[in-house]
Amino acid sequence: MSAIRPKDRDAVIQSLRAGVVPHAGQHLIQVGRVKELEALIKDIERIGSGGSCFRVVVGEYGAGKTFFLNLVRSIALEKKLVTVHADLNPDRRLHAGGGQARSLYSELTKNMATRTKPDGGALAGIVQKFVAQAKADAKTSGKPAEQILRSRLEQLTEMVNGYDFANVIAAYCQGFDDGNEQLKADAIRWLRGEFSTRTDARAALGVRTIVDDASVYDQIKLLARFVRLSGFGGLMVCLDEMVNLYKLANTQARNGNYEQILRILNDSLQGASDGLGFVLGGTPEFLFDTRRGLYSYSALQSRLAENTFTKGGFVDFSGPVMRLASLSPEDLYVLLQKLRHVYASGQPDKCLLPDAALPAFMAHCAKRLGDAYFRTPRTTITAFINLLAVIEQNPEADWTSLLDCIEVANDVSGEAEKRLDEDDELASFTL
Repeated sequence: MSAIRPKDRDAVIQSLRAGVVPHAGQHLIQVGRVKELEALIKDIERIGSGGSCFRVVVGEYGAGKTFFLNLVRSIALEKKLVTVHADLNPDRRLHAGGGQARSLYSELTKNMATRTKPDGGALAGIVQKFVAQAKADAKTSGKPAEQILRSRLEQLTEMVNGYDFANVIAAYCQGFDDGNEQLKADAIRWLRGEFSTRTDARAALGVRTIVDDASVYDQIKLLARFVRLSGFGGLMVCLDEMVNLYKLANTQARNGNYEQILRILNDSLQGASDGLGFVLGGTPEFLFDTRRGLYSYSALQSRLAENTFTKGGFVDFSGPVMRLASLSPEDLYVLLQKLRHVYASGQPDKCLLPDAALPAFMAHCAKRLGDAYFRTPRTTITAFINLLAVIEQNPEADWTSLLDCIEVANDVSGEAEKRLDEDDELASFTL
C-alpha cells in the first residue's frame, strides 16, 4: 500500500479521535456494508441518467450513518453529480414559517460541491460553466449568445419560480459580459436564498420573488434541472440528523415537515423530479416511532413500510428505507487494521502495535461493552486511537499493560432523545 500524505492522515485521525466523521479520506477506513453501497451506487447512476431516488438511511447513534452518507456523497461526486448536504437542527428544517426552511436551503447551497470543488462553494462555478458553454455554442453556431442562453433557460420556465430563476441566470450573464461584479454577486446571492425581502431582490435584479420557506423544495428542483443543463449528471441532496424533526414538540410543526417529506417521496417515486435524489439519515426512532416519527404520519408509514418477506436473514435494498447493518467483529478487526495503517502514514515499518494487539483490544472492548463495541463502533474507534497516541508518545510503554487502563464507555449520544416525554399532552402525578 502506498504512503498516506500527512494532511490526509491528520484529517482522518483528528476527526475520529474527536468522535466525528472526516470530510476526506473515507476510503482509507471504509469496511463492510458492500451491498448497501452497491444499492446507493445504482441510485447515483439512476440520478445521472435523469431519474430520481429517495432513501432513508436508518442506524443507531454511533453506528456510522454520517460516515456512510459522506462516503455516498464522495462517490456521487466521482460520478459527475453535484451534491448538497446539511445537518438539520432547530433552526434548519424542511418546512417552517419563521425562516428555518430558507436557512436550510442557504446551508445546502453553501455546501454545494462538485468533483473539482469537493469542499463546497461550487454554485458560482456551476453558473459560470453554464454561461461559458452557452458562449462557446454561440461561437460555433454563429447565433447570438443571448439567444442560445434564453433557449436553454426556457426549459426552466415551465417550473415553479422558473421565470425568475431564468432571469437571475440571465442577469449573471449580463454582469459577466459587462464586467459588473455587483450584478454577478447579487445573482449568486439570490440563488443562495440570501435575499430576505422581495423589495431588495427587485431593486438588485428586477425579479419579484425570492427563495422563502414555502418555495425551498421547488427551488431545489430548479437547481437539479439547472445543474443538468450545465453539463452535470444531476443533484444529490443529503440531509443528516433528521432526528431533529422527531424532537419537535409541536405536533403541527412535525406534521408540516412530514408532509414535505411525503411530497418529496411522491415526486421521487412517480418520476416527477428529474436528476434529483434525496438521502436522509436518521435514527430508528425517527422512522419507526408511531407517535412522533415518520410512522406517525399514516401516508408515510404505508410508503416506507418494510418488505414483509425480509425475514430469516433475507434483505431487500431496493426499497426507500435502508437499515445500516451492524459491522461484524471481522469488519471491526479490518477497521482496526486500517486505522493502525493510517496512523503509521501507510508505512508498515512504523506500525505501533503488533497484529496480536488487535484481537486483544477487541476482547477488552467486548468485555466492557458486550456486542455494542461493533454495533456502534464510535467509542471503540476513539479508544483505539487514544491507545495509539499514548504508545506513539511513550515508546517505552507496553501495550499489554495499557489495555487494562483503557476506559471504553457506551455511546450515550442518543440517550437524551430516547428519554423524550412519552406524551406531549399528559403528565402523571401522585397524591
